[in-house]
Amino acid sequence: MAAEKDTGSSLPEHMRGWRFTAPGPVEQSFKLLEDIPTPAKNLNNGEILIRVAWTSINPADYKVPEMGFMARAMLSFPTTAGMDLSGHVLSVAADVSDIDVGDAVFARINPFRREGALSEYVVVPREGYAKLPVGCPLDKAAGAPTVALTAYQCIAPYVKAGDQVFINGGSGGTGTFGIQIAKALGCYVITSCSTGKIELCQKLGADEIIDYKTEDVLQKLTEKGPVLSLVVDNVGDHPADLYTSSDKFLLPEGTFALIAGSPTNIFKGALLPRFLGGGNRKFVFVLTKDNHEQLSIISDWMGSGEVETIIDSTYEFEEALDAFKHLKEGSSAGKVVIAVTDD
Repeated sequence: MAAEKDTGSSLPEHMRGWRFTAPGPVEQSFKLLEDIPTPAKNLNNGEILIRVAWTSINPADYKVPEMGFMARAMLSFPTTAGMDLSGHVLSVAADVSDIDVGDAVFARINPFRREGALSEYVVVPREGYAKLPVGCPLDKAAGAPTVALTAYQCIAPYVKAGDQVFINGGSGGTGTFGIQIAKALGCYVITSCSTGKIELCQKLGADEIIDYKTEDVLQKLTEKGPVLSLVVDNVGDHPADLYTSSDKFLLPEGTFALIAGSPTNIFKGALLPRFLGGGNRKFVFVLTKDNHEQLSIISDWMGSGEVETIIDSTYEFEEALDAFKHLKEGSSAGKVVIAVTDD
């Protein structure tokens, strides 16, 4: 444990936060509590204490608590919801030299940790945070960590400038960052979306767009031949045969990266041989990992304007349940963000 530099010694004993009190549907188990103990003031090496200004929510934030008995194996209840946040630093461990008290930061909290982002104060370890550029809007910053890291980790290791990439589902949180990150890395980007989201994907820089409402995605890709270096699947089940057909449009050395999908799709990709219904291109299932260096790269891109968070909707802290209900509808274009404090 390290001594720290701080202005957080006057923190209240308790804080407000949104918690899942037990496994189950968000409509039943998600509660605003007023008496959650504030985080420990003694910081371990690499940690910082943040007063949360904004959070954003992700499908995993409600899907895991809704998994019944499996949720109990993964989470300790009651558990504070949320992975993503932005805010200002109240204190830092003594070994932290690149972050100062008062700095604006964005951060990602491990989804299996009990203390989540939907609270007034959080402690975040080294790999989970990065400093923000001066003037970066905190609402947009809060929308970035998980989806931007996910997009980065499924694109950057597998491409070089000039490569062609297909992003299945370009208008959601991960898709909007995927388009921008692939462009920042110098790729030619093809994406799919619904008719109403075409203009958004064009604005983000997509070079070609397949309207899955009016066009056959597999047919359009197959017509190109095996020219793609990477397919990123943000959808998982539409088109259903995207991976098993990928040898028709992925280069032999290309990669298929799955972000969302059923256990069946993951099994098909990871384990099933081609003659039993699998595919014959490299398959990776992406599990997002906290990474300070990558968050810092994303922060730099946000500062230069190369990437930005697309905000679908904004809610007040007291309206967090409504925010989750909206997210569950599945029609968001971009991120759902929640104002926590007036920081």
